[in-house]
Amino acid sequence: MSIDTAPSVSQVDVRGPRFAAWITTAVLAAVLVLSTFATTAAGVLLAVQAVVFAIGAARGPRNSPYGTIFATFVAPRLSPTSEREPVAPLKFAQLVGFVFAAVGVLGFALGSPVVGTVATGFALFAAFLNAAFAFCLGCQIYPLVARLRTQSARA
Repeated sequence: MSIDTAPSVSQVDVRGPRFAAWITTAVLAAVLVLSTFATTAAGVLLAVQAVVFAIGAARGPRNSPYGTIFATFVAPRLSPTSEREPVAPLKFAQLVGFVFAAVGVLGFALGSPVVGTVATGFALFAAFLNAAFAFCLGCQIYPLVARLRTQSARA
């Protein structure tokens, strides 16, 4: 008989998602700059970011591309973490980022750069909040969505 000593809620070092948010902020800012003169290139770069969001939403922050970069190159150079956060809200935040990025890609692809730019701007705003101020907008919305899911499952 084995005893499970793992915590009941999967958690990650808070510095990993913030690192990922800084990369995301840079990528989304580049999309906005590109969109002023090359909407196709902006759409392609945003599609790459959408894939990163999708992987983060499906596999979690540890197994996302930016999470892998953090774990491989950054985390070994840092002191042990004293702060952790649950994975589920982070996965939800990545899903929200994916939705905005997908809308942006569709906007650029369908000849509506305003839609692409606005959707990218919303995603950039959320990523920057997390990167600069440790305020994860998707994580703040997650408890409300989880509560609604629980209530609808009971009905």
